[in-house]
Amino acid sequence: MTRVSSLAWLAPIGSLALFVSPVFVRAQAPADSGAVIKTETKLVLVDTVVTDKKGNYIHDLEAKDFKVWEDNKEQQIKSFSFEAGNAAPSNPQKHYLVLFFDNSTMDFGLQALARQAATKFIDSNGGPNRMIAIANFGGSLQIAQNFTEDTARLKNIVNGIKFSNVDPNATNADVPQLATQMASFGALDVLYALKDLAKGLTSVPGRKTVIMITGGFPISPEILSEATAAINACNKANVAVYPIDVRGLVAGTPQARLMMPGGAAYQNGPSASYPGVRFVPASYVPGGVAFFMPQKGGGGGAPGGGAGGGGRGGGGPVGGGPVGGGPVGGGGRPGGGAPGGSFPGGGRGGPSGPAPGAGNPGRGMGGAMPGMNPYGINSPLNNPNNQRILLPKLPESTTTNQNIMFMLASGTGGFVIHETNDLVGGMQRIGKEQDEYYLLGYTPPDSEEGSCHTLKVKVNRGGTEVRFRTGYCNSKPKDMLAGNPSEKDLEIRAAAAQPGNVSAQMQLPYFYTAPNVARVNVAMEIATDKIKFEKQKGKYHATVNVLGLANLPDGSVGARFSDALKLEFDEKKQMEAFQEHPMHYENQFDVASGKYNLKVVFAAGGESFGKVEMPLTIDPYDTKKFSLSAVALSKEVHKASDLGTGLDALLLEDRVPLIANGIQVVPSGSNQFKKGDNSAYFYAEIYEPLLAAGKTPVIAIQLRVLDPKTGEQKEDTGLMRVDVLTQKGNPIVALGARIPMTSLTPGAYKLELKAMDDAGQQSTRNADIVIE
Repeated sequence: MTRVSSLAWLAPIGSLALFVSPVFVRAQAPADSGAVIKTETKLVLVDTVVTDKKGNYIHDLEAKDFKVWEDNKEQQIKSFSFEAGNAAPSNPQKHYLVLFFDNSTMDFGLQALARQAATKFIDSNGGPNRMIAIANFGGSLQIAQNFTEDTARLKNIVNGIKFSNVDPNATNADVPQLATQMASFGALDVLYALKDLAKGLTSVPGRKTVIMITGGFPISPEILSEATAAINACNKANVAVYPIDVRGLVAGTPQARLMMPGGAAYQNGPSASYPGVRFVPASYVPGGVAFFMPQKGGGGGAPGGGAGGGGRGGGGPVGGGPVGGGPVGGGGRPGGGAPGGSFPGGGRGGPSGPAPGAGNPGRGMGGAMPGMNPYGINSPLNNPNNQRILLPKLPESTTTNQNIMFMLASGTGGFVIHETNDLVGGMQRIGKEQDEYYLLGYTPPDSEEGSCHTLKVKVNRGGTEVRFRTGYCNSKPKDMLAGNPSEKDLEIRAAAAQPGNVSAQMQLPYFYTAPNVARVNVAMEIATDKIKFEKQKGKYHATVNVLGLANLPDGSVGARFSDALKLEFDEKKQMEAFQEHPMHYENQFDVASGKYNLKVVFAAGGESFGKVEMPLTIDPYDTKKFSLSAVALSKEVHKASDLGTGLDALLLEDRVPLIANGIQVVPSGSNQFKKGDNSAYFYAEIYEPLLAAGKTPVIAIQLRVLDPKTGEQKEDTGLMRVDVLTQKGNPIVALGARIPMTSLTPGAYKLELKAMDDAGQQSTRNADIVIE
């Protein structure tokens, strides 16, 4: 299954080539006590369903009948309850269920069957204390109806009658509402949508049920990362997922799979809408990377040697792309990495660069020193924990599209309804389970932020089947220093006039996630020569605390983040090599449209600290208007598939990588590039309302490099058509390109990116760059 963010291919024109696109809770009193006892003890709650071999629920178990293990170590059960009718008649327990229609995997016929079944399910399961919400995914996540007991309203929504997703006349004021961000169009695919849905359910009390009505989709390496993040989000929000394979008995038949050929899918030629636009091949290059510019021989890779051997296609036996033809690639830059091109299609390549450690350890694929992560010193990839322990073992009998269903169900404690045309019966079985579970709680051992842990539950009674979620992750918080004296110290330094003694550069590209809401990608390059290390137990340790404050013109804080970067080296020479190059740092935060001043201050040990600030203007965004995001500059790109479980870690931290057509673009904290540099890129997103409406418009872009004072044009790609490969309903077209700058002389320039469609809509964004 392709990612739902529209990732379109563009072939090179002129000198430009594009690639487009733990559940910790405070201990509480029982539900019927009317009181809440707040304690500082953290609990991991494990919902556990127990049946006999025939599927009948077992109701007479006690705490002594259960055993719980975390990472194969038995834990003491601190709390226990059975959720079947345990509430007093005067305080009935509410149940919360979401009908989640994955319209992206169902044709109109299957959608009609699913909605007919859902209507019957609502008739028999809606009503007092049975709160139901309706969500749709068709390229974007939409909450069609928030939680309500009104069955008539729910049936009208399911049948396609248009209503507001919030009932302004609701009489029950204490009914929870899904978070407003759930109207976001920014879900990259159905799994991202499920993750966002789970996040919106966090504040809803108790165990939540999501009936996911879907046709499923095949699993790819990238899908595994998204599945891990979705399962973790569901577990944190106490959400159990129950997929229903809407294909019914048809799902047992082998499914035909369409493969895109290696040749061009479109013929080059003029466009009727844009006579100056060249139609480019929408081709899939097996084993190749289509965004590199054709050139004689392979240039050096990105800093750290990540992309050694640059030529497009390469032509050698390792290259394999249909473009081929250039001489073998050259070696990477200092930092080395593996000989030749680490990107498929890069040719066989020349010798590797200098020994590890010579390059920038915070960048590049191959430049990291032993024990260091090449993606950045603060990257989640530094986490040694295996994130994919959340993914359960799949039954051997599942069909291709059902694998993801079993992953989601087993990982969150639900089950799958499949190989049946009785969709109503399947929904009824799921609805019955809403109050058929035991709730076990234990105090978890201390663990590092970002670490993931397996869960296992056993029942001391023969002939039983036990279902529970597979694990949880102790995710890193957004405001990591909250309540820490270090944060107060940084706040004082941020307010003071004293400048820091550690230099840093910063860039702030942003990307819309909802109407008038944007995600800001903070990218920094921090000098490392003044970071203070201490020797502890034979190793060199340092901590860099970071605080970011986005202040509005009136001085109030519109957004904030904090972080703690743990640095560790085994040997002194590794530490010294690290201090010879800047450290790359990234973070993200969401903020509303408006004008801000972002100030980032960081403490590097002792009296060493730095402070950098930059104005940040988030333009208003109307989903009905054609728009462009800000432009992110980059000196480094990677194949997203090479990230492996590192992508899991990014998604578990709720960070969104910049990916266009399987290529990750690493945003740079600097806008300065070397003369003749062949590794300068940009990333941007087009927001096309016609795509959200289910149409397929013609979209084109133009990239120009201008003199910022005179406006004189220095480079121009001309108009280039973007082949939009997206699921209907998603307005995002992600694109990236190499910046044409080989002919530019040292100086300051303005990068102008213009996007337009055949409906006459257009948008322009600028970015300043400096050639040294």
